[in-house]
Amino acid sequence: MYPQETLDLAADLVANCRTLDVLIATAESCTGGLLAGAITAVSGSSAVFERGFNTYSNAAKNELLGVSLDDIEAHGAVSSSVARQMAEGALHLAPVQLTVAVTGIAGPGGGTEDKPVGTVHIAASYASRAAQGNLGAGQSRHVLHDNRFVFPGNRDAVRLATVNEALKMMSVLL
Repeated sequence: MYPQETLDLAADLVANCRTLDVLIATAESCTGGLLAGAITAVSGSSAVFERGFNTYSNAAKNELLGVSLDDIEAHGAVSSSVARQMAEGALHLAPVQLTVAVTGIAGPGGGTEDKPVGTVHIAASYASRAAQGNLGAGQSRHVLHDNRFVFPGNRDAVRLATVNEALKMMSVLL
C-alpha cells in the first residue's frame, strides 16, 4: 500500500521508539490518516503507536486538539501556528512523548498566491517523561520543531511527501 521508502522510514521510527520506550501520536489534517496508516503498517507498531487525531476540519482542530479558532482566523488552518498547536495539543491530550502534526493544501484546488497547492506545515513535539512529571527534576526535555514545505506534484504526491517528511521529523527529535 505504501512505497518502500515510506515503510522504511516508518519502520526506523517504530524501532527507535521501541528502543527508547517512547509512545507516539499523530495529528493529521491534509493527510487524513495516511501518516497513522504508514506507522501502523509496521509490524510491532502497537508497542509505540498510541493514537491518531484526524482533524480535517477547523472545528475538529479546535474541539479535539485545542487549536485556537482566533489563530485559525488570523493565520489560516495551513500555518505554523496551527501546526504547532496541533502537535502540542496531541502531546498534552495523549499519554505519549512524541507527536507530529500536519496541515496543508494537497490540491488540486484551494491554493492561493501566498499558500500555493502543495504548501504544508509540519510540527513535531517531543517531551521526555520527566517533562510530563513522571521523572525527577532536571531530567526533562521538551522540543517543538516545525517546518513549511511546498511539495510539487498532484494530490497523492503532496500527501505522500508530507507523510515522509513527518516521519523524518519525528525521528530527528528522538
